[in-house]
Amino acid sequence: MCYQPLVLVETFVEPDRFAGTSYRAAGWVRVGASTGRGRNGSAPQGPVKEVYLLPLSADFRRRLGA
Repeated sequence: MCYQPLVLVETFVEPDRFAGTSYRAAGWVRVGASTGRGRNGSAPQGPVKEVYLLPLSADFRRRLGA
């Protein structure tokens, strides 16, 4: 098997329930919001969530684009 190193991680925060303060304090970057659609559905199924990313590598853009 060929394993690839993690270079970027994501998480979702429900803003109606949580402020995301801990993520921001830990260096996570808010990049936008979800549409509230489920994994396989086309209609909104859940609450809109904020999307946070944490780069684990300084050159994550290059690595993800390769």
